[in-house]
Amino acid sequence: MKHSGCAVNKERHFSCEDCNGSVSGGFDASTSQIVLCQNNIRNQAHMNRVVTHELVHAFDHCRAHVNWFTDVRHLACSEVRAANLSGDCSLVNEIFRLHFGLKQHHQNCVRDRAILSILAVRNISKEVAQKAVDEVFESCFNDHEPFGRIPHNKTYARYAHRDFQNRDRYYSNI
Repeated sequence: MKHSGCAVNKERHFSCEDCNGSVSGGFDASTSQIVLCQNNIRNQAHMNRVVTHELVHAFDHCRAHVNWFTDVRHLACSEVRAANLSGDCSLVNEIFRLHFGLKQHHQNCVRDRAILSILAVRNISKEVAQKAVDEVFESCFNDHEPFGRIPHNKTYARYAHRDFQNRDRYYSNI
């Protein structure tokens, strides 16, 4: 975030609260604050996914100046990116959800999770949410910033971090 021009202060930008329903977290664009629902987060791995998911939204808010409230396509893009990059669609999570598939399973999961997230925060029809996701899916699914790759597991996350650390060296040689 700092590298992209947005300062982060964990005391100001993170809040742990009890939440209604089964929501695990959220990003409040008006305060640039990530809310973690302490009563709905089951374990450390779940919290890591929620924090990563919401940090993707915070990154998008910083870098892309997302119009969260009036352009459903902006929201759809950020939800596609968050589902893709946070581990929401990891094989382990999909097995726990009893969702199995071989062909393009990750893409289908990202699409489904993005639609569910949109429906959780917007009062729109499923068809409108699906249309918005379909319109932005290809470009947003392939946008892996700030990771540079989909961090499917801890090893890939370490590779992504290494790539980030070496980013300036790479760009200085171009």
